[in-house]
Amino acid sequence: MSVRELVVLGTASQVPTRHRNHNGYLLRWDGEGILFDPGEGTQRQMLRAGVAAHDLNRICVTHFHGDHSLGLAGVIQRINLDKVPHEVTAHYPQSGQRFFDRLRYATAYRETVDIQQAPVAQDGVLAEAPAYTLEARKLSHPVESYGYRLIEPDGIRMLPDRLAAHGIKGPDVGRIQREGVLGDVRLDEVSEVRRGQRFAFVMDTRLCDGVHALADGCDLLVIESTFLDEDTDLAVEHGHLTAGQAARVARDAGVRHLVLTHFSQRYSEPDEFERQARAAGFEGELTVAHDLLRVPLPKRR
Repeated sequence: MSVRELVVLGTASQVPTRHRNHNGYLLRWDGEGILFDPGEGTQRQMLRAGVAAHDLNRICVTHFHGDHSLGLAGVIQRINLDKVPHEVTAHYPQSGQRFFDRLRYATAYRETVDIQQAPVAQDGVLAEAPAYTLEARKLSHPVESYGYRLIEPDGIRMLPDRLAAHGIKGPDVGRIQREGVLGDVRLDEVSEVRRGQRFAFVMDTRLCDGVHALADGCDLLVIESTFLDEDTDLAVEHGHLTAGQAARVARDAGVRHLVLTHFSQRYSEPDEFERQARAAGFEGELTVAHDLLRVPLPKRR
């Protein structure tokens, strides 16, 4: 069975709290696992969430601040300790190559796994797989930062009433799907486009073009909301978003399910993030993330 869900491993920003680990997010996309921004403590959070090193196919780091990357050392060593049988690819800003190298080889260990380094230097497509295309867009933060986006290719949805009207049934349904025509009936006469699902991961950033491009039309948007709206000046100064700003991005982009995360330690009441997001006009499904939460992708449109 194919599974598409977000496993939240940590939701704190710069400083972890008693209830929030540093960042860490695993996206299960059918048979693949993509780990985003493994902060300190990610390996232990993976254990608590039932996520194994064997589940990881890609690691995507938005930028090299500690709360988004200090867990790399432990995760990479665990991948090697467990002798993961498949290739694992790491994406990260090319400008932070020295940080990636230091984290990858932070201590002595036996390398048993081929970890491919695929640094990001500009906006564009990073990888194309049968189930998705992975893209990156530059964000606005004091250090170079990129957000990530997965897009599933559009598919075809067969329409039973139109098939019946043309007398197409049984093996002929598969035949017209494969060949595009059956007798004088074209595939587009008995089907419609099934829009592929879209997921985006937007961490530390001010409002910028990259934020809007990543969020556009997403079924599930994971986005930082480090500050509440009354602290907008702090958000701008430090290169972050507020709950209201994140929600307005999601509203204008037509996002179906919004996940707010990456919360400053200064706030103890998560309900206020939801209140401000709703006040900003977002009417879709809304989740204020907490550690070890599982969020399924919305059902297809």
